[in-house]
Amino acid sequence: MALGIVLERREIDHPWESHSWNAVAVIPGAAEGDEWRVLAEEPGLVRYHAGTLTLEIHHKETEGYRLNLTTELPKVYIVLRYDDGNEAGIVPFLATVCPYEAQNYLDGDEDLVEAPPMPDVVAAWLTDFVAKHHVDEPFYKRKRKPHDPRKGPPERPRRRSEEG
Repeated sequence: MALGIVLERREIDHPWESHSWNAVAVIPGAAEGDEWRVLAEEPGLVRYHAGTLTLEIHHKETEGYRLNLTTELPKVYIVLRYDDGNEAGIVPFLATVCPYEAQNYLDGDEDLVEAPPMPDVVAAWLTDFVAKHHVDEPFYKRKRKPHDPRKGPPERPRRRSEEG
């Protein structure tokens, strides 16, 4: 599904930065090639249609999609990447509806992850996909391996008084 990414450039009072970027919305079915078109302008902020990304979903990630859909306000996670070659200095890189995938991008410091609300059209499409493809995987408790007496006595936990 094609999603247009709406970015907001807001002026801020900060000693090192003049503005901040936030992904504030997505536009389902947006046309490609319509990058950096001004959608709204107010004092101190400008909203742009920054580009169109393809939202890809996979049948192995339905657990994450289901988790997202069960929240009070489902999100579309937008990964923004800093790009010095772009006039804005930032470009939309990825759109995902899986919170686990978004978390992977949050672990690094190279990308900015924003989470605008999921439009109803996308939520309905995703709900249908999850209903068709989700399979509950049973939880298997890990079993402890028995002690092998040939390997010596089992290690016992140390007490604080024994630590050096």
